[in-house]
Amino acid sequence: MKRTLLALALALALAGCGDNQDPEGADAFWSAIHTANYAKFAHAPGYATRQPTSAPHGDEVVIYVNDTLASALGGGKPLTAWPEGSLIVKDGYEGDEVTIVAAMEKRPGGWYWAEWKADGTAKYSGKPDICTGCHESGGDFVRAFPLPH
Repeated sequence: MKRTLLALALALALAGCGDNQDPEGADAFWSAIHTANYAKFAHAPGYATRQPTSAPHGDEVVIYVNDTLASALGGGKPLTAWPEGSLIVKDGYEGDEVTIVAAMEKRPGGWYWAEWKADGTAKYSGKPDICTGCHESGGDFVRAFPLPH
């Protein structure tokens, strides 16, 4: 019984630690999205205001997309994948406070994910299984809105 409880406690503690595979890259990505002033980006379809979510990014979210992705959304052409350079940033709210910022950027090797606490401390970065496992169900790994058809 003690071993089972100890194993469970250890598993829960490790789960809370995240999977920050690329700490330096996550810090650079945090700086880049803030330098670009992501909160001035276009909103993702349906996310111009806070929307309730069942995703693990908060109780409510606002989602922003950069010009590359906004152009792809409004281009009028069907897509099978988002273009390289696409960037999606999500503010996750608990009550009136942003508690997490999550972002994904389409790079030459595929999507790069990061999630930070509101203070910029990275919890996840790179290609964590928790991100890829959930996002694989979306069109080109994007779950919040579909590829244009």
